[in-house]
Amino acid sequence: MLILAIDSSATASVTLGKISSTVAGSEVEIIAHRETQDTRSHAEVMSVFVRDVLAEAQVSSQDIDAIITGTGPGPFTGLRAGIVTARTLSFAWGVPLYGLMSLYSIAENAWQDANERNYTEFLVAADARRREIYSATFAQHEAGYQLVDGPNVGAAADAPALPAYGFGAGLYREQVDAVEEFDSLHANSRGLLKAAARIGLTNLSTDTQALYLRESDAKVPQARKKATHAQR
Repeated sequence: MLILAIDSSATASVTLGKISSTVAGSEVEIIAHRETQDTRSHAEVMSVFVRDVLAEAQVSSQDIDAIITGTGPGPFTGLRAGIVTARTLSFAWGVPLYGLMSLYSIAENAWQDANERNYTEFLVAADARRREIYSATFAQHEAGYQLVDGPNVGAAADAPALPAYGFGAGLYREQVDAVEEFDSLHANSRGLLKAAARIGLTNLSTDTQALYLRESDAKVPQARKKATHAQR
């Protein structure tokens, strides 16, 4: 199956890959990938990245079998850009759309290292700004790993005392036990696609509601009160 994966919970990224069933499970072939280096230019690049990965693979929208979008948690505006792009393409192309928590992407890149270090549980953490992190706890499992708690948002010092993977851990290494070699990991569509293959497409949710976890930083300005004039 040819799958388009989109995530904008941290950086903006788009991945085109092929998921194949094998005796041992599912295998993923990454065909094309695009990702920003910053975390604030999502809306400008999403459609361009989709166009670029399709062009690189020399395929059209008619070849896509399904779309997967990261549902966060993430900043309000950036996260919305990726989800809206995925929903629009799903509707326009007439293909199924699945949602998956973006922190699975970090777990996918961390679990083998955690297993080699004999960590039965580990934390993944992303930058939530406001001096907080988005986090989730995963445990080793016969299929690789499984979610046992989260997603959550809060101060890094309040997170479970577990080995921590991801950019959020690197930001607050004095408060968490950050794994140094993995303290710059962001969630992205490549990891999301691999995590989806491990879970199995038929086990994914069709719910693509964003996991904001808290209100937007942007506030709607209140209407100004009309000035009153003192009577003479």
